[in-house]
This record gives sequence, structure tokens and C-alpha cells, in this order.
Amino acid sequence: MAVLAAGSGGGAGRLSVNGLVLPRSGVFAIGYVHSVYHAPSAEVFTVEGGRFTMRAVVSDSGGVLDYYALDGERSRTPGGRWLLRLAVPATYDELPLLTTPIGRRTLLAGGRCLPLYPASGARRVRVAVELTSHDRGGPCPPPYSQSFFLNAAYNTTEATATSTSDNQKPHGSPEPG
Repeated sequence: MAVLAAGSGGGAGRLSVNGLVLPRSGVFAIGYVHSVYHAPSAEVFTVEGGRFTMRAVVSDSGGVLDYYALDGERSRTPGGRWLLRLAVPATYDELPLLTTPIGRRTLLAGGRCLPLYPASGARRVRVAVELTSHDRGGPCPPPYSQSFFLNAAYNTTEATATSTSDNQKPHGSPEPG
């Protein structure tokens, strides 16, 4: 994982995802409540330059990992959550999403949040890395204020302690997202 260094004229020198300023590690997550399993879940990304790479999925439900049907190493975190480290991480220049109040997709980085979903209906959102002069993020509302979400990015990219007693290999490899 690369440490970020960004700068430009005009004061727009802080690297962000949709205006949510990233920590120096460049790690962020898209948190959501899975619509089928109703489980807190997060897709974890790292940023390098203007691109970002999905590295892992973490959830309270093993069913969410099955839903993705991606190849990778499945394990349990020290907190008992399911973790899937992707065998082949997916890299994006941008990621188009459809967001709704049901899934409540929210960007998480450095203990701050930026909701992507509308109050009602649906909204098309394009997730992208950019330079910004101000942070659009704020305190994390429920359920994103739970330590599960606030620590999701750290636990899946920094921590090495996972239980190997539950390691599995899911099958298939459709496109993520």
C-alpha cells in the first residue's frame, strides 16, 4: 500500500474520494447494509494516484461474501466478522453506483463519513479520487458510527491477525461492484 502525497496550486491539495478527505494511508471503505442479508458490510479500497483498488469485503454475514462469489481468502477477523481478501483486486478510475436509502451506501475514511444515498428514491453516484480544498465528510451517523464500520478499513488492510480455522475459498469470479 502506498502512502499518498498530493499537492496542487489554489489550495486544492488534499486527496479525497468524492470530497471525503483520505487519511495518509489512502484507505477508504464503502459501507452499506446488505439488502438481502440486512447485514452491515463494507468494501475496502486503497488509493494510488488517481485510481483506487478494491482489496477486501468485510461483513457480519458470511452470506454477503457468498453473494459476491469472488475468489479470495476468506477468514474471520479477531472481532468475529467475515473477511474476504480478493485474490485479484479490482482497480477503478471511477465506480458508478446506484444508491438508495435501503442500502445506505456511505463513504468511510479516517473515522469520518460521507453518505452517498438520497433521503428517498434512488441516486446515481460516481465514486472517484480527486483533489479538494475542503472535507465534505462529517461525523458518522448510525449504523456507520459502530466500531465495525469505523475500523473496517484498518482491520482488512492493516491487521494481519485473522483466524485461519475458518479459511475458505469462495468460487466464481464475476465483476465486482
